[in-house]
Amino acid sequence: MTHTNFEFKARLTDEQRIRAVLKKHRARFVGTDHQIDTYFRVPNGRLKLREGKIENALILYHRTNRRQARTSRVDVVEVPPGSTLKQLLSAALGVLAVVDKRREIYFVGNVKIHLDRVQDFGEFVEVEAIQTSKPARGEPKIPRRTIRRQARDFQRLFGVTDSEIIPFSYSDMALKKSRIHGAVDERCSSIRSESP
Repeated sequence: MTHTNFEFKARLTDEQRIRAVLKKHRARFVGTDHQIDTYFRVPNGRLKLREGKIENALILYHRTNRRQARTSRVDVVEVPPGSTLKQLLSAALGVLAVVDKRREIYFVGNVKIHLDRVQDFGEFVEVEAIQTSKPARGEPKIPRRTIRRQARDFQRLFGVTDSEIIPFSYSDMALKKSRIHGAVDERCSSIRSESP
């Protein structure tokens, strides 16, 4: 399935406010999912395999890193639990990063809201206003301007300013952390080798 999102992500600094907004808008709670996202090395976009109890899919997406709500083009292929696809993709492409998180999933119409607790990085809120390329039978296609407005409406309701929006993905955080640790390990190794 292919769809276009208008989305943003920010630190979860006012959980009480966000939960009050979800309650007021009668958000549908899908569940809490423990998700392992494995990102693979690809020349364009980001490719990840999501493994969870609720969501299992291979996801390719293209999105610019901008500190504001922005457009993301997403292709999703459902994957059965227990698939050997991760081993195949790891061998063929190589693993870029792994992200471990617990995600509360909510929907308000076509708007998907995540409350994430990401291992090593903390708590976040993420909003995706979704425009599917092939709506269900009898349903009209949602205009691009509508999903843009929906994302910005939730940004305002949640009290998130543009400066608070995180412009990069969880995989970027994981990569940055691994580079820092790698540099520290290299420095420590160099110091040990220089010691008399």
